[in-house]
Amino acid sequence: MKPVYLLTLLALVVCFSATAQTSMTEASIKALDAQWEAMNLKPDPEFFKNTLAENFVWVHNHASLIDTKEAAVKRAENQAAKGTSDTRSRIQSDVKVAITGNVAVVTGFTIVDRGPTPTRYHFMRTYVEINGKCLLAGNHTMAIPEGE
Repeated sequence: MKPVYLLTLLALVVCFSATAQTSMTEASIKALDAQWEAMNLKPDPEFFKNTLAENFVWVHNHASLIDTKEAAVKRAENQAAKGTSDTRSRIQSDVKVAITGNVAVVTGFTIVDRGPTPTRYHFMRTYVEINGKCLLAGNHTMAIPEGE
């Protein structure tokens, strides 16, 4: 019977240790998400390589485009090589974070200015913590028609 108690105690210690070491807080996720916006404005391929989960998926407006990690990194590399992005500004608002275990869901709005007029998007991004590191696993963006 003693080995069963020891295994149970060990399992509890591991669970509590993992919970205590989490880097997933509302503030840290908001900061990471703000970095995501900044890196889409001035792309740094290393950020995308290190922050996107291997199975990352980005569903763009009305599924007009669906990106993988490879596609997002490639776009960042191309834009970094040109030294420019096709976006003038990105402004986030109403950012909310919901954390459940090792998953954080971030929602809000981003006004993206690529000209001729800015477009307002609603977004939902999903971050997951793996081995103490938060990775972006999914991003969904939807343009909001003018007047709504």
